[in-house]
Amino acid sequence: MNRNLILVAISMFTWGLGEGLFLYFQPIYLAELGADPVMIGVIFGAMGIAMALAQIPAGILSDRIGSRPIMWASWLLGTAAGWTMALAPSLPFFIVGLLIYGLTSFVVAPMNAYVTSVRGKWAVARALTFVAGLYSVGTIIGPIVGGVLGDRLGLRSIYFVAASIFIISTIIILFVEPAPKQHHAESNPDAGHILKNRQFLLFAGLMFFTLFALVLPQPLTPSYLHDQGLTNQQVGLLGAFGSLGNALANLVLGSMRPLAGLLVGQGMMVVFSLLLWQGGVPVWFGMGYVFVGGYRLVRAMVLANARTMIRSDQTGLAYGFMETINAVASILAPLLAGFLYSHNPSSVYVVAIIAISVMLAISAFVLPKLHRTNGSP
Repeated sequence: MNRNLILVAISMFTWGLGEGLFLYFQPIYLAELGADPVMIGVIFGAMGIAMALAQIPAGILSDRIGSRPIMWASWLLGTAAGWTMALAPSLPFFIVGLLIYGLTSFVVAPMNAYVTSVRGKWAVARALTFVAGLYSVGTIIGPIVGGVLGDRLGLRSIYFVAASIFIISTIIILFVEPAPKQHHAESNPDAGHILKNRQFLLFAGLMFFTLFALVLPQPLTPSYLHDQGLTNQQVGLLGAFGSLGNALANLVLGSMRPLAGLLVGQGMMVVFSLLLWQGGVPVWFGMGYVFVGGYRLVRAMVLANARTMIRSDQTGLAYGFMETINAVASILAPLLAGFLYSHNPSSVYVVAIIAISVMLAISAFVLPKLHRTNGSP
């Protein structure tokens, strides 16, 4: 395995350890600071805007100047954002840190392009899901520790611990080497520019609606669990189940063919929404959270599928385009989730089940035709 791939994976594991401390408690802490469900949805939507604005420019830059400088910038900015959230004395200051933290997602496309370049003989999907899986392993521990600290010392304490861990992750990523420029077989050398690539654009449009449906049941689930009477520690434990699901989905299912992985991931999210809606008790909520790994699996498989439709020298741009699609979905879905939740919390999951099922059926019908069109398996 390539040394640089190992360093990225270790750094992502460490970052996941820090992020996992607070990730599942964000809605609860925002509520403690004075935000209502609709406002929380707006805040997450604003994070999505920050994500959307940065993705394509970052992808273009990674194609032109290399991924490493952009990765370094993101890690440093993310660490600064972590400390901003930890030190924030009130909701407005915390939101500033949160939005900066959301902006650092511009690293996703360059980092995935970097992983694609240093993967060696591994398939694109295998390399991407390996790194994502190590990140998810890190986030297994974080929610458990975060829940204990949150109940004993208050939720603010977990941000101080997370920000300290981010420093370690940043030090590790500073040791990666520049990515080599490579041309791999898992791309379409005859494809034109992305904006004139009909197959890619059709795929992107379909994935927007798919990702919107997959994001919908997630943002307010911690608040939903809290309203069901669960403590911060119990919510953190369920978050650990979610991280375990992410890790298993990526590490165990990451070797699937990209098309199959995309469909399986959507099916897992239907199960997640169903068990959260009908679970009623912590054990079923925990089982449901294991299936939330379907979202992470879909994220990786979207990129693996997209790469078969573009030229290898457009990898950063293509990944940035797809991450923008995901970011826009992350802007709009929390707004709908907040609206639904304010009227009837369980309706979020009912709507999500319907939407995901519809998109799963459409994907199963349309995607094989797209792959046959461009000659991909």
